[in-house]
Amino acid sequence: MAQLVQPIANGAFVLSLDTDFDGCMRLVREVTSELPFYLANSLNSLRLEGQKTAAIEILQQFDWEVPDWVIVPGGNLGNIYAFYKGFHMCKELGLVARIPRLVCAQAANANPLYLHFQSGWEDFSPVKAKTTFASAIQIGDPVSIDRAVYTLKNSNGIVEEATEEELMDAMAQADATGMFICPHTGVALTALVKLRNSGVIKATDRAVVVSTAHGLKFTQSKIDYHSKAIPEMGCKLANPLVNVKADFGSVMDVLKKYLLSKEVKMTPRGCLFIRIRRRRRASKFSRICIREEKANKLFQKA
Repeated sequence: MAQLVQPIANGAFVLSLDTDFDGCMRLVREVTSELPFYLANSLNSLRLEGQKTAAIEILQQFDWEVPDWVIVPGGNLGNIYAFYKGFHMCKELGLVARIPRLVCAQAANANPLYLHFQSGWEDFSPVKAKTTFASAIQIGDPVSIDRAVYTLKNSNGIVEEATEEELMDAMAQADATGMFICPHTGVALTALVKLRNSGVIKATDRAVVVSTAHGLKFTQSKIDYHSKAIPEMGCKLANPLVNVKADFGSVMDVLKKYLLSKEVKMTPRGCLFIRIRRRRRASKFSRICIREEKANKLFQKA
């Protein structure tokens, strides 16, 4: 629903259909064949022309030095083909001498391309996509399957997958560095980790992971993860809220324990930032900034 808020707010006529992405895609193709509606998804070649500019931007930002790998989350599979188009165009124009190896990363709950790759590109079989936190790639019958296969064969590419726990752990790990990524990027990061651990991606290789959305569109999944509220998931990197009584002694006891733990890290400016939730208005926070030297004096006797 979070992804629909903007078009709804902007006054778009939005239909809610009791089906999955693949069912919607079939209906959209039928409707656009009968009515003068414009199909804007990856079946539209103009959309791919726009998406391929991301590949050009990657090369520009690397001063036209081609990365060894580019990892892209894949669902309907238009993205991976668009990246190939962009890199291939730059090679044809003489801007670069080669193209990177492309990796399509899929959620294990919606992985038809991964299964196709594992079979040695035998006859493709759609799958019934299961629910995944990476909802935008929850697709079992991608419309750009032929384009994706062509892309991977011509870029010496690979397909990797990520389980729900793997993608959520990867998302939490990335967020802990200061990013705020989406589950789909968690899928791509999982692919990076797996390929690096298996030695396919070397320590000296330069790899680019494409982030396809902002984490603010998927806040509920993050809340559930850090609350350890996801069934059958360890949430090993969860950072749950600490509930504390609203009195000075209780707060000081908790801070002493926290500051003496191995997990405490000061900011580059030598400050420890602590956010305390106000019980009456959970959306409001008080920020306490403790200078490192003052923190040492306060807690050295603890």
